[in-house]
Formats: sequence, C-alpha cells, structure tokens
Amino acid sequence: MTWFSSPADASSRLGEVGYLADPATATTAFLAGALEKPLLVEGPAGVGKTELAKAVSRASGAELVRLQCYEGLDEARALYEWNYKKQLLRIQASGTASMAGGADASWEQAHDDIFSEEFLLTRPLLTAIRRDEPTVLLIDEVDKTDVEVEGLLLEVLSDFQVTIPELGTVTATRRPFVVLTSNASRELSEAVKRRCLYLHLDYPDAVREKEIVVSQVPGLPDRVATQLVTAVARLRELELKKSPSIAESVDWARTLIALEIDDLDAKAIDDTLGVVLKHASDTDRAVRELKLR
Repeated sequence: MTWFSSPADASSRLGEVGYLADPATATTAFLAGALEKPLLVEGPAGVGKTELAKAVSRASGAELVRLQCYEGLDEARALYEWNYKKQLLRIQASGTASMAGGADASWEQAHDDIFSEEFLLTRPLLTAIRRDEPTVLLIDEVDKTDVEVEGLLLEVLSDFQVTIPELGTVTATRRPFVVLTSNASRELSEAVKRRCLYLHLDYPDAVREKEIVVSQVPGLPDRVATQLVTAVARLRELELKKSPSIAESVDWARTLIALEIDDLDAKAIDDTLGVVLKHASDTDRAVRELKLR
C-alpha cells in the first residue's frame, strides 16, 4: 500500500480530513509511509501530535491501533500475555485424562496446547504487527513510560516483528504506519530515536492557528477569530503551568459561538477563560498580566 504519493498528496488528503499540515509535517508523513519507518513526533501537549496519527488513519482508511503509554506499562499490556485461567482449565482437564491411564501423553499434549494461538491474548503492538489490513499504530506519549519499556519497542520499530518464546517470531506481512508521540517530559533513548524519522511540532503562528480554528468552527466571524488567536498567543507568552493547546483554542471558538459573543473584549475573555486555562494559578496570572479586571 502507498500511504501517500507525495508530500503534496499528504498535505491535500490530510487537509480533506480536517488536519492542516504544514510543509514539514506533510513531507515527513509522506516519508514515513514511503520509507516504512516509524515517525517520532515530539512537542508540547496539544499541538496535534496524536491527531496526526488519527488523520493518517482517516485519510488512508486504515484502522487505528493505539497503545496509550503510562508509568508502569509492561510487556503484558503492550505486546501480549497468556490467558492463564484458560490454560489452567486445560491443564486440569488434562490431569483428569491422565488419571485414566495416559499420563505422559496427556501432559505432553496439554503442554503443547496451552502455548498455542487459542490461549494468546494480543495487545496493541502484536495486534498491529499481525494485521493483514492497512494499519496505523499509534504509540502515544511514549515519554511517560519507564526507560525499560523502550527495549520492548526496539524489535517492533526496527524489524516490525515480535518474538514470542513459546511460538517463535511473528513478522509483519504488511508493515503498519507507526507514529510515536512524546511531550518531551524526558529524553528518549538514542536507540529509539535512531529507528525513527523525527518531527517536532510546536504551537503554530497566528496565521496558521486562525486557519485551523476557522476550518474547525464554521461560522466563526473573521474578526473574532483574529481576536481569539491573538489572545491565545498572549496567554502562551505567560509562564503558565499549562499553555492553551490548539484543541482548547478550537473549544474556545465554539464557546464564543454558543454564547453568541461577537467581540472578544476583556470581559468576554475573563468570562470564558476556564475553557482554555485549567489551573487556578494560571487563571490568576492571566487576569493579572492581561489586566482583565
């Protein structure tokens, strides 16, 4: 499968499903598909990293398989595990059979049976590797995992395969489009980075953000859209715990439509600030620095 025929094709098709990609993003998305290499997308929270993977899925018609990373993630949740309860039932059944006089044969058969496909529970990484249909594999917020988990990813990222000691090596017949996202809360290992293409996404400039907001919120007056992206830019310049994301800019625009606000003045900003700022200290700082009261 050809994911995108060119950077221009990537830009066009991503745009058709609501993702406005800049030239660097479109080019890197094209290359990730053409070279069949994982794509590591790094940047602040809320700049469209996860949405890029979803957009590739929508644009290509491929199914999205998502591994949401978190502290404590292990092999059993990322790759696979065995259905121990079902295995135990099979062993018990075999034990009953052995009492009938065929102990050695029954145990040998049970040992082979319990480590078969019937008892295998696949998790996102193995699921994506085993699929014959086009698949987008999203490994989201990989920086939230422990460093040891990166070792689990190396075989998948370099060879698109998973080794199961009891069954052997499962190699992808159709390589998935792999997107890893990171908020850069910690530095990823060089081994992971070496296996990936790299894209850094940052907050867009006012012109690009206005294009995104207007495309997502039809009916937003041009003047209000300009006021909104200007206000968001000013908020991001402050030392906040959590700067407004692009998604929150879109939510703010929808809020203004719902409230029929046609002028984003100081009062309107103050009244709706909770849509884009989620910490009391951030709200207090914004009110003080922007002189909203």
